[in-house]
Amino acid sequence: MIKSMTGYGKAEFETGNKKITLELKSLNSKQLDINSRIPALYREKDIVIRKVLSEKLVRGKMDFSLYIENLGIQSNSVINENIVTDYFNQLSRVQTNLGLPINEEIMQSILRLPDAVKTVYEELDEKEWHTIYNNFLKVVEAVDQFRVQEGIALEKDIRNNIAEIEQLLTQVEPFEKQRIENVKNKIQDSLKEFDLNGNMDKNRFEQELIYYMEKLDINEEKVRLSNHCTYFMETLESDNSVGKKLGFIAQEIGREINTLGSKANESNIQRIVVQMKDALERIKEQMLNVL
Repeated sequence: MIKSMTGYGKAEFETGNKKITLELKSLNSKQLDINSRIPALYREKDIVIRKVLSEKLVRGKMDFSLYIENLGIQSNSVINENIVTDYFNQLSRVQTNLGLPINEEIMQSILRLPDAVKTVYEELDEKEWHTIYNNFLKVVEAVDQFRVQEGIALEKDIRNNIAEIEQLLTQVEPFEKQRIENVKNKIQDSLKEFDLNGNMDKNRFEQELIYYMEKLDINEEKVRLSNHCTYFMETLESDNSVGKKLGFIAQEIGREINTLGSKANESNIQRIVVQMKDALERIKEQMLNVL
């Protein structure tokens, strides 16, 4: 069974006075590419997150986000009373000296001054992180299951295209006899152009014909193509990540199809080869998203 590299998972939950949202998206990529967006408080856990993604999901372009909403009545920002009082006293003296009225607007100005408001940074709560981590594992599992379902659809299409190539290969044989006759007639016509006045060694002609037929023989290509298709189908059954391996086998299938086309010398076989190439291109497009 193969897996897609496309997946999505999300979890929302509350712990303490916080609402936490975890979101993970996965797309196809040649290697593992992780982009994480998490609050500074949890930055030290970034390595743990990346390690799990690497082990569980193996490959793909992944975007992981951790959002926190504070549900409590207390804010992390605190007014620095001593600093604000000092600012107020200084500004009040200045305004009195200038004969300006002291009103509520002075406080708006003070709160914008440096150090008037300070932020109290939290320390990481291991119990809270344990809750987040368990939900993170559930999100990763959801992405993996999404990949499995996508993989089922991908595998069905890939199998159909491989089966089409194998079926087209069986259509080549009926045209092989005509192909041999075409090559034989082509050689005879070429010889007639030289006007040998009948002085042609028939034995030598047969030897030359055998030489060219061996050179243009496509039996080996047919056997190798059939074997590659069988091996491709067997590899699909693996439980491991086989996307790259299947890509290599698809390249070998392409080589045999190309060689078959270059040796064909028969229009019907060449049309079959074009159909094979079309099926193989569809497989290659699908392989881009196979884990």
